[in-house]
Amino acid sequence: MIWLTWRQFRGSAATTAALLVILATALALTGPGLVSDYSAGIAACTQDNTCDRFYDHFFGGHETSFTALTLVVLLLPALAGLFWGAPLITRELEAGTHLMVWNQSITRSRWLAVKLGLTGLTAVAVAGLCGLMVTWWSDPLDRSAAENLALMAPLVFGARGIAPMGYAAFTFVLGVTVGMLVRRTLPAMALTLAVFAAIQLAMPLLVRPHLMPPITSTFELGKTNVNGIGVNRDRGGYVEIQLRSAVPGHAGAWVLSAGLVDPSGRTLGTGGEGAVPISTTSGPCAPSAGGGDGCIVEINRLGYRQQATYQPLERFWPFQWTETGIYALLTLGLTWFCFWWIRRRLS
Repeated sequence: MIWLTWRQFRGSAATTAALLVILATALALTGPGLVSDYSAGIAACTQDNTCDRFYDHFFGGHETSFTALTLVVLLLPALAGLFWGAPLITRELEAGTHLMVWNQSITRSRWLAVKLGLTGLTAVAVAGLCGLMVTWWSDPLDRSAAENLALMAPLVFGARGIAPMGYAAFTFVLGVTVGMLVRRTLPAMALTLAVFAAIQLAMPLLVRPHLMPPITSTFELGKTNVNGIGVNRDRGGYVEIQLRSAVPGHAGAWVLSAGLVDPSGRTLGTGGEGAVPISTTSGPCAPSAGGGDGCIVEINRLGYRQQATYQPLERFWPFQWTETGIYALLTLGLTWFCFWWIRRRLS
């Protein structure tokens, strides 16, 4: 049974292995240079306090490669479910070969166990290796990325560490399960993709923020968390503050929500913007004073703060293990269902 499964799967396995070797070679050749450029840039920018400018320049020079590799890792689990999982059963059902295969000396359970084991473990290994290689290569870029592409950001988190292994295992078994129920390859592939996409959207929106209780704190305003200030001519005596999705002293944190609060703790505005009642005709916030840092200092003196709820970067690996465990439990549940269905309901 193992020999037969390998004969059927070796073409796809060989193609995938070749692509993985090409990717590994490219990352191994360019990775050390990326680390060297980052180290040299940090050493230079720390002397003249221009690291923000260096981060923007360094990341911008490699943004295309960064985005492409992130998308590759995010797509791998979906491809495993679509092209390896969904056709696993439907191919036999549509060709009618299940009538012969499942009536030999090999039981249905053993047939399914070997198929799931060999193909599924290959999918997990490929996703895991690819995810870990890209995590290693992207480390300098993850440190210099903007808030929306930082390591804990939803789009990037799923393409780093061990999470792709959990996604691949789940999507592969999901494809097998959907194929058993639908019995047609193309509809099974489409439904697998739709379900996987829905779960991948629900996880960062509804589940991941609560894997550990988020931290809520208040912070003084400064370059780290203020995106811009301005005077609204229609609202004299108010300075409008636009906040970043970042918190001082916690670089790389995943900010779930942030707002401006007054000295009594009352929220001012929504969506990271707020208006501070302060003189704009005289004093540090007057246009003649140039606004900027002096205005921010005055607003801090009056007691206005950023209030943010966030998950710190230090929770990256605990989140990786927890989320991978959740997908592993879902995979085990679907695997049990597959064995039950193929023995009792599938004919």
